[in-house]
Amino acid sequence: MILGYLLSGLVTGAIFAVMGSGLTLSYAATGVFNFAHGAVGFLTALLFYQLNLAAGLPAWLAALLAAGMFAPALGYLLHLAMFRGLSQAGETAQIVGTIGLTIALPALGLFVVDLLGLPSADGTTLPRGLGPHPALGFEVLGARLDTDQLITFCFSAVAALGLWAFMRHTPYGLRMRASVDRRRLATLRGIDVDATSALAWMLGSGLAGLAGVLAVPVLGLDATAYTVLLFASATAAVFGRLRSIPWTFAAGLALGVVQNLVAGYTDFLQEITGLRTAVPVILLFAGLVLLNRSRERVAGSAAEDAPPPDHLAGVPLWRRRLPWVIGLVALLGFTFAGSEYYVGLAAQGLVLALIFCSFVVVTGIGGMVNLAQAAFASMAALTCGWAFSAGWPLFPAIVVGVLAASAVGMLVALPALRLGGRVLTLATLALALLADQVLFQVDAFSNGTIGWALPALGFGFADTSDPRVRVVLLLALIGLVGLLVRNLERSASGRAILAVRSAPAAASTSGLSGPRAKIVLFALASAIAGLGGVLFAVSKGSITATDLPAFSGFVWLAVVVLQGVRRIGGAVVGGLVAVAVPELLATWGVSAQVGAILFGAGGMILAKHPDGVLAQLAESRHRRRQARATAAAPVPAVSASVQLAPASAQPAPAPAPASSGASASSGASALSSASASTRVAGGAQEPLFRLDGVVAGYADCTVLRGVDLEVRPGEVVALLGANGAGKSTTCAVAAGDRPVSAGRVLLDGVDVTAWPAHRRARAGVLLAPEGRGVFPGLTVEENLRTWLAEPDAVYERMPQLAARRTVLAGALSGGEQQLLTLAPALARPPRVLIADEPSLGLAPLIVRQVFEVFAELRERGVALLLVEEKATEALAIADRVAFMRLGRVVWAGPRAEVDGDRLTAAYLGVT
Repeated sequence: MILGYLLSGLVTGAIFAVMGSGLTLSYAATGVFNFAHGAVGFLTALLFYQLNLAAGLPAWLAALLAAGMFAPALGYLLHLAMFRGLSQAGETAQIVGTIGLTIALPALGLFVVDLLGLPSADGTTLPRGLGPHPALGFEVLGARLDTDQLITFCFSAVAALGLWAFMRHTPYGLRMRASVDRRRLATLRGIDVDATSALAWMLGSGLAGLAGVLAVPVLGLDATAYTVLLFASATAAVFGRLRSIPWTFAAGLALGVVQNLVAGYTDFLQEITGLRTAVPVILLFAGLVLLNRSRERVAGSAAEDAPPPDHLAGVPLWRRRLPWVIGLVALLGFTFAGSEYYVGLAAQGLVLALIFCSFVVVTGIGGMVNLAQAAFASMAALTCGWAFSAGWPLFPAIVVGVLAASAVGMLVALPALRLGGRVLTLATLALALLADQVLFQVDAFSNGTIGWALPALGFGFADTSDPRVRVVLLLALIGLVGLLVRNLERSASGRAILAVRSAPAAASTSGLSGPRAKIVLFALASAIAGLGGVLFAVSKGSITATDLPAFSGFVWLAVVVLQGVRRIGGAVVGGLVAVAVPELLATWGVSAQVGAILFGAGGMILAKHPDGVLAQLAESRHRRRQARATAAAPVPAVSASVQLAPASAQPAPAPAPASSGASASSGASALSSASASTRVAGGAQEPLFRLDGVVAGYADCTVLRGVDLEVRPGEVVALLGANGAGKSTTCAVAAGDRPVSAGRVLLDGVDVTAWPAHRRARAGVLLAPEGRGVFPGLTVEENLRTWLAEPDAVYERMPQLAARRTVLAGALSGGEQQLLTLAPALARPPRVLIADEPSLGLAPLIVRQVFEVFAELRERGVALLLVEEKATEALAIADRVAFMRLGRVVWAGPRAEVDGDRLTAAYLGVT
């Protein structure tokens, strides 16, 4: 019997493995965890069913068209429409955007089915598989299997081997793995990471589609079942650390086997409802806690999720409050003048708004994405119902329920002390699912399917059975929560929380407790959600374990983030919209699927406006005010003296005498803002590479302020200056790694300013970045193949690299890594080599070898721009020198004219 469980478990695990491999591939290549991966599988399965049943195509052809063509095409379209923008957004926007797709894609498929009059599809539909229909049974070593199971396992094995071969033995796979390892460096090596990401989404979606088609005989066409399948597959991806496809595949197979063995051999667990089916969730949480501790970005570290600018900062306070006051007055007027039915709908929306306020606390302020808010609301409501049924008065029962939710929130906060980012998001969802499937199924706590009855909340003169009373009560509570949030942000505790969010290490060194801040946020947010859950139950008159399912929190977060998760107003608008839109669609006779599709479209909006609708409206008003102010402002007359001021402010170039042996007519002048021609050994040449008046920086901080620089073939230009002068930014701009806000970048007379980094690299501009320009997760040979077709020439020149060709670059010494960085340039010399601090952290012997490489490249006609903190080594090889200070080239000229005074002035900032 155990063999039967093992074999059938391998079949189930094969589906987990295929879907988990696609999830790992897309995440590792793009950095976006696709919660819509299961929805892609469902949509592909739906198309397979329609092609097979409605169009009459053979099962194998329908599967080929659905999984082999439609699913990859869908992945590419989603990359263009959404994922490309989301990759640059914060984690919250990424999560919510893909949640929107989770809801929208199945709705879109079902809407098209209804629109075209195709055969209906729902959770009761069980399409045929890829094999004979009905499936043929047979025995393997005494275990009973059927043809669908055999085909599932075989297809999964072929997909795994094909994916492994593609990733390990093709140039496309190498580029993809390089992009995963160091995305920025990949662009500097000529790899188009956008095209690589598109390919990853196509492959990932293809694998999701294949898993969907293979699973359809078991799951049917139930969209929720495919979302559950996603989280089971996410367990396998987590055990693969969201990076290793082989480990993910193996973990998926093991998960299927473990789930079958637990179901077959743990009869004693039958007493605990739901525990046996919760195995994937338990393993998901365990894997997250044990294997995926965040070592980089921790719980809202601000580098990727910085607060948006306050576009209303210059607006008077009364103007900022006026729209909300008008809205409040309008809502109160509607409450007392409108029909009882619609006032009840408004009360439902405000109950959700109160729960949504908890997201403002934990996500808007704390930067932590918590998907367990529905579990907190349900916990409080069930606890309140249990306490009231035990004879407690209603008000104390409500307090007990809120305290229970807060206590559970503190327990859920414990993983937040160790985890961060998407990993924390998955951990909180795993705990919510565990509570949903196990804790809330305990009859003594939830009273089975009957639930607990709760009376209306009375105040003597009125009670909450009147929807008008509920609206007023909820508005008062939301106002109190808003006041609490505002005071929290302005208090010392709030500033400590913001400090922990934006710079955890710096906050710790300042004596601030990161764990304390996170626990406080989780406890407060869960208490607010619990209060909302209790009022939901009181409004409804009862509460059951299924009224607030865990997946509700999945959708709630998306709704409030679409409006603006950093503002209480966003929670209020989100709650009202969540109730009003379905009601309006039903009133107008529009399919409910349309609402879900519109919601998915809102997720796409987040790709361009990750701070939500309210922030977008504020930004639009700000831009209109700026435009009106610009149009009304008089244009001042510019005098001649003002026009000449910038030129006179520029330092005069130092004259440079002609080099010996050069013609007198081409006397070399300094490399300066005038961009004059300069003599090189062998005669005058036109500049091969040139920066012309370049202005660039980071966000609102300007670093380069009109840099002029040029390098000729076979020439070494040393760019020297103090730390912070702008040298590394100059290198980044030259390589296309930073955009230019003004000025031009020219390569052999061609304006390449608009060219991205990978295109400049393909044209011959190679940047050896500061630190080590290697892919640590690739072997030595794979590193070389990112630039060279055949690395044999490098091995002949550098036998020490040949001896370590199969070693991961991250395991090399610092000197070996720097030689590996420069080695491809010897075999395939670029036209321009930009070296940023190449001797940083290297031993003197290795430094000498590195500069010997530079000397050889100069002899081969390569134009070299060298940024080096060790002036002695740089000056020994340089033909010309340029000094930078505060983002400008303050002096440039031949090496012979550099003396101690100029060197001191460049590094110490003196004149």
